[in-house]
Amino acid sequence: MYRYRHQPFKTIYLTGQFLTTLLRIPVWVLLSVPSSWRPRKSWSFKRAFLIKLVRFFAALPGQTGPFIELPNYKAITLGRGVNGLWVDPVPDLVTGKLETWMKAASVIPVRIPGYWTHKNGYDIKVGASPAPGEKVLYHLHGGGYIRLSAHPSDTTAAIARGVLQHTESIHRVFALEYRLSSSEPFEIDAPFPAALLDALAGYNYLVNVVGFTPADIVIAGDSAGGNLTHALTRYLVEYQGFDKLPAPPGGIILLSPWSDLGVSHDSPTGSSDMFLNSDYIDCSRGGINYAKDSFLGPLGRGAAVCNPYISPASLDSGLVIDFKGFPRTFLVAGGAEVLYDQIITLRDRMVKDLGDQLTYYEAKDGVHDYLLFEWHEPERTETLKAIARWV
Repeated sequence: MYRYRHQPFKTIYLTGQFLTTLLRIPVWVLLSVPSSWRPRKSWSFKRAFLIKLVRFFAALPGQTGPFIELPNYKAITLGRGVNGLWVDPVPDLVTGKLETWMKAASVIPVRIPGYWTHKNGYDIKVGASPAPGEKVLYHLHGGGYIRLSAHPSDTTAAIARGVLQHTESIHRVFALEYRLSSSEPFEIDAPFPAALLDALAGYNYLVNVVGFTPADIVIAGDSAGGNLTHALTRYLVEYQGFDKLPAPPGGIILLSPWSDLGVSHDSPTGSSDMFLNSDYIDCSRGGINYAKDSFLGPLGRGAAVCNPYISPASLDSGLVIDFKGFPRTFLVAGGAEVLYDQIITLRDRMVKDLGDQLTYYEAKDGVHDYLLFEWHEPERTETLKAIARWV
């Protein structure tokens, strides 16, 4: 893992990989032509080829670290049309389990950036007070808690653009640049619950600074961001009524949520192994263990076994969990993704308490977090339209 992170080995390795890609592409093309050779016979040639390409490039940072420096929580990254601002920490809203975990991990609330994205054609001042009855989407991005960004230039911004395009009642999206976790061989930084502290600050900003009513806020998270969305919602539900803690949101959207950071869903006959060929992430590679160790930090992997904030879908008998008090939820899974089994476990648990307040949407041939890819059609547009109807 990260064996080529130092120069000149990083440049040599990447150059070699890019050059050999010229040889790989014809092979990928040939393997994608016959429908019987594609990961799913129902897939188009284009999808079969692009998934191979995405899988290849997604794996490279696991050997070299980031190719370029991405936006992070330490600064607002400016750019044309970028509406960035600072979000203040909210230590006074931290209590109970969150306070205990914060002290155990030696993390503190800090100031972090956030970015507004507005619907095309709407002239909205950055951070303006909401119009009567206006809804807002609060987006927490994915990336395994170790990659990607809330910046409008990031891949994950495709979700905000898609929701704004298809949902008439939402005119703006707020994305939070929460702290990413890291560990050796890099600087040890921001383990759990750092991202949760940041997400809480972003939610408080929307309620107590901008002025949105909690009922008009929809929190959406994809992949690890879905895990974080669940954790934030659980905290708001469990400690509702504490001091000035805002009430829970009107709804949450969980897009391919990472729901089990342990190994209880790892099985040679389950989606974790059986769907490796039809997805671009690989839970069997070292990268997933690095992400887990970086995120769990001092709490260790034991926290992924029975902590409901971290692994709400864990199959361990020691996990005690319910979803009483949760807001209406829209849960999305791709039928071809490696996290499929754990999402189904989460669905089955949520429906026991939420009943018809849980809407489950499955794209039969969808890969993990497929709303990121504008070429993943027709599933992407169909899902965004379903979300629009639900909102």
